[in-house]
Amino acid sequence: MFKTAFAAACTALFLTSLAGTPARAEAGISKPLRSGEVEAGGIRYHYQVHGEGEPLLVMHGGLGLIEMFGPVLSMLAAEREVIAVDMQGHGRSELGDRPISLEAMGDDMASILDQLGYDRVDAMGYSMGGGVVLRLAVQHPEKVRRIALVSTGFAQDGFYPEMLPMQAQVGAGMAEMMKDTPMYQSYAAVAPDPSLFPNLLDRMGAFMRKPYNFAEDVKTLGMPVMLVFGDSDMYRSEHIVAFYQLLGGGLKDAGWQRENMSQNRLAILPNLTHYDIGVSPRLAETVLPFLNDDQVNAPWTADDLMRK
Repeated sequence: MFKTAFAAACTALFLTSLAGTPARAEAGISKPLRSGEVEAGGIRYHYQVHGEGEPLLVMHGGLGLIEMFGPVLSMLAAEREVIAVDMQGHGRSELGDRPISLEAMGDDMASILDQLGYDRVDAMGYSMGGGVVLRLAVQHPEKVRRIALVSTGFAQDGFYPEMLPMQAQVGAGMAEMMKDTPMYQSYAAVAPDPSLFPNLLDRMGAFMRKPYNFAEDVKTLGMPVMLVFGDSDMYRSEHIVAFYQLLGGGLKDAGWQRENMSQNRLAILPNLTHYDIGVSPRLAETVLPFLNDDQVNAPWTADDLMRK
């Protein structure tokens, strides 16, 4: 039952967002200005650069690839230079011999940015990719100016309890039943060695079964952080609030002149789930003002009323 439910969730995640589908072509998805491979941590990673402007690193979700952002990638690239990377073992990047680890990939992203000539970037990550961005910010704070974490938790117990047994079941035994899903088909279309899909599932299962809690690390973040979730996400609402509070937000009233306002932001997007928030145009519309450091209007005053 758990394996079937997980496969169904995987299918829902990819139905509208994968490369080569009619839906993707009609949406006018961004094409990279350049792409290539770079080695970091013993893994050969695939990267793409889209658009022009201030640099923005973008990380996709688990068992996905760069293209899973669908039209959101185009919207981001319309305003920013987007550096998108396929995670270890995902998309066109090598699986390699080491375990899958957020901490290791956080280090790898810092190395990739250095090799591509980026001193400092903004960064946005979705789901597992948000975990990579979080570790990049914790382990290499000098490399990031602002970060947006989309449908990302800080601890394993942030998931609804019923999700944990499903995640624990992930492994090579699911490979055959997933061959008809868009998730496998997208992997097989671009992976350096599609026969390694069962190995990827084994590594991902081991990764998801390992407990983690980054609460103390979250408290050390000095750069502005935006958290973005769907109102029907796979993370418990209590966990979402706790994450924001660890960042110093949601602890007191902001004050008439915003004097108690945290530098960090929390967005709960209505009518979205963990599985579709990554392709929703509302995601780009939400994160871009924050990443672009757009200033809010000053609080209204009595003079404003007198002028009316």
